[in-house]
Formats: sequence, C-alpha cells, structure tokens
Amino acid sequence: MRIRHRQTARAVAMAAALGAVVALGGCASSPDDGVTTLSFFQFKGEALEDFNAIIADFEAENPDIRVVQNQVADSETLIRTLLVKDKAPDVITLNANGGFGDLAQAGVFYDFSDEPVLETINPAVQEILSDLGTKQDEVNGLGYVNNANGVIYNQDIFEEQGLEVPETWDEFIAVCEALEAAGITPFYGTLADSWTGMPSWNALGAYASQGGFFDDLRAEGEDVGADSAVSFEKDFPEVMAQQAELFSYMQEGYRGRTYDDGNAAFARGESAMLLQGIWALNPVKAINPDIKAAIFPYPAADDPDDRLLVSGVDVVVTMAKDTPHREEALRFIEYLFDVGVIEEFAASQNMIPSVEGAELSDDPALQSVKPFFDEGKITGFIDHQVPPSIPLVAIVQQFLFDGDADAALSTLDSEWRKVAARTIPVTGDEE
Repeated sequence: MRIRHRQTARAVAMAAALGAVVALGGCASSPDDGVTTLSFFQFKGEALEDFNAIIADFEAENPDIRVVQNQVADSETLIRTLLVKDKAPDVITLNANGGFGDLAQAGVFYDFSDEPVLETINPAVQEILSDLGTKQDEVNGLGYVNNANGVIYNQDIFEEQGLEVPETWDEFIAVCEALEAAGITPFYGTLADSWTGMPSWNALGAYASQGGFFDDLRAEGEDVGADSAVSFEKDFPEVMAQQAELFSYMQEGYRGRTYDDGNAAFARGESAMLLQGIWALNPVKAINPDIKAAIFPYPAADDPDDRLLVSGVDVVVTMAKDTPHREEALRFIEYLFDVGVIEEFAASQNMIPSVEGAELSDDPALQSVKPFFDEGKITGFIDHQVPPSIPLVAIVQQFLFDGDADAALSTLDSEWRKVAARTIPVTGDEE
C-alpha cells in the first residue's frame, strides 16, 4: 500500500455538517449485490487523503465491503448529535480527550476487551485512554497514533554550543544559562495565543499528578482547597514555579507573539528551543525544511530514570456499540492496525504508531521520543482531566502574565469546587 501525500482538507461549516446528520450516520447498508457499506466518521481534516488511500486498498482486498469516509468539522458536537438521534456511524475516529472519555463512560462505544487487535497495541497508550474514562472495565477505544509534548530543540545550536540534552531540572536551567551567556534566546514565547502556555503546564504538571491525583481530586469534590488531602494549592506550587522559571528565559515581547510567530522564529534559528509539541514541527519545516530538530521530555524529576514524556492519543479508533455490521467493521479496524498500514499513516502524519513493533519514520524528532514509548514512560495530558467549564487556559495565561501563583491555584480550586457542587464526580471505574 502507498499513501498519497496528505493535503489539508477545507473545514466544513457546522451548519452544513449538522444538516448532513442523516447521511453521516445510518448510511451503512447491505444491498442486494452482497456489498456491505460502512459509515466511517473521521474527524481529522489533514488525514482525509491518507484515509482515502487506506480505504481504497482495503476495499481492493475486501470487495464485499464499501467504506464511506465522512470527514467532519466540530466532530465532538456532531458525534453527540448522531448518538442522540440513534444514527451512530459504524467506525469512528476521534481525538482522545475528555469528551471522548465522557462518551466512553456513557456506554455508547463497543467493548474491545476480547478482540485480538487489542493485544497488538502498546499498553501505555491504552492506559492513557483508560485514564480518560471507560464504561466500567471495558476497553472502549483503540489508540491509533500518538503525539509528543516535549521541548523542541535545535540540534545544530546545541552541538555548536557543546550542550547535551538535559536529564535533570538543574541541567535544564544550566542549558538555559549557557545559551543566554552565548547571546542565544533559550525559548521563543507566544502568549498572544493563550493556549501556548498549556504544553509546558501539562508537561510539568504531569509529575505532580501521578499516583491518582485527579481521582483523589474528584473524590474531594466540594472540599477541594488548601487544607484538603489533595488540591492545586497544595500539590502544584512547584509546577507553577518551574513554569515561571522557564518563561523567564523567553525573548522580549513574548506576551504579544503568536504560535505562528514562534514557529517561524524557531525555524530561522532565533531561539534554541520551543515549549511546544511534535505538532509544531510540520509548520517549522514548511519554513525551513533543513532544520535539525528533536524533542526531549521536560526533565522535572530528580532522577533521570523518572522522566516522563507527555503524549496524547491523537487518533482513537472505535465503533458503535450496536452497529449491525460488527464483523465488517472489525475487519476494517483490524486492517487499520496492520503494521504496514499504521506505519505509513503515522509517518505521513508525523506521529507515533501505537502498534508494538511498528517502525517510526526516520525523522529525528520521532526517533528522539521513541525510547519513552518503548519503555512505557509516557503519560497523558492533564488538562484532559480538568472539566471544560473551568477556564484553565485563561488561568494559566494570567499566571504567566502576572506571576501570581497563589491566585492561580486558589482560582483553580475554587472553580473545581463550583463544578463539584453541580455535578456528580465520575471516575473511569464507575457507571
């Protein structure tokens, strides 16, 4: 199989997408010619051509199945609409975030616990999905490809300055100091886009949230605060201090620069590092195809062996719980997870394949994070554990503007209490 060069699809207007609900869901059929049509709900615009190529090859090998890809904008809203209308697509891809976890807990997805394809997937990837939420002990989705949230660094600058990749926090700060002494900006900040404060907060906060922090926070409910067993005020001061320290090494005027500004500046060699994720490398390389860039995890642990790479399941594959075409849908899903198929898809999307033994592309950034996937030293994005009604992005951005960690953490605890007061906390082990 050969996947054609991917092209970014134009986003469909939400009004048009909602008007197409009937076409998107419930379009599967088994006509008189013996061919079963599967509806394939696909959220990722930039993967449209890749999936078209996969579908064409699958159909050539499986002439009794036709797969209709429906690539949609605002997928989270639309998939909920389809489920409410009892028009669930046969096979579904979604971004693995808190919204996916909510749907999984609602019991609308198939349980893959006994399917052989599950045994081919990196258990650490599946653990990230499990942490988002499941229907009791079910496996409601299969991780397909992962991203990596770490420190992007210019390998040529590091080599020219005789710098090694830091493995402890003290080494990390020493690298920043050495770069500044050489007249090189360590990081390019882009806080004009509020969300760009989140990659570093997620990566540093991942250490503080190990050991069931968010489960304990949900258990505390309305009692979360400075004196509770766990809280942001109690457990996250060091996270905020570390993030503030890194932002002290930004260029002047970073509060007014955008994500695109940062990618362009890094591509031109105006900073040695970016506090971003692997998703930033394609736009960087669009400006400077020859840049040598790799990624290292935030070395916030005292012991280098305790370093964790934050990773999100960029694409999760699942299927409707009650699809009338279970056998055909599973056949298509098993094909998606074929080693050759997933390798080419992941390389095209600049992602890490979930199947154990699947090779990564030779891109230095992907190769630099490979050991952490091989050793299972990955963990999920903690902002996926924070209810969307809490204005987390704005709170973190304000902290990075004014440096008032106490106010930020107190606000987070206060917002958590408000959510707990009007909802019943749900963990992944409950209905």
